[in-house]
Amino acid sequence: MGFGASIFLIALGAIFAFAINANLGWLDLNVVGWVLMLAGLAGLLTTLYFWNTRRRRVVAAPVRQRVVAEPVVPAQDDRVVREEYREERRPGYPA
Repeated sequence: MGFGASIFLIALGAIFAFAINANLGWLDLNVVGWVLMLAGLAGLLTTLYFWNTRRRRVVAAPVRQRVVAEPVVPAQDDRVVREEYREERRPGYPA
């Protein structure tokens, strides 16, 4: 039962319990209203419980970076070029 069905049962039960003043003889609508409100509340609490258990916290390890810098190598036209090797490993891969 989801949020919508639970709220619908609570509203329908409140209508039966507080708004309708009818006497059917064999059926007490006030009791039916309270039962519907309790069923809606139970469904709402159950839905909230299951939604909260689905939200698990995931702690991700930071991505390790290893930078191996080679010595500075002069290039043409008096410009300096620095070459880097960058390695990134994702969590779960062998080191």
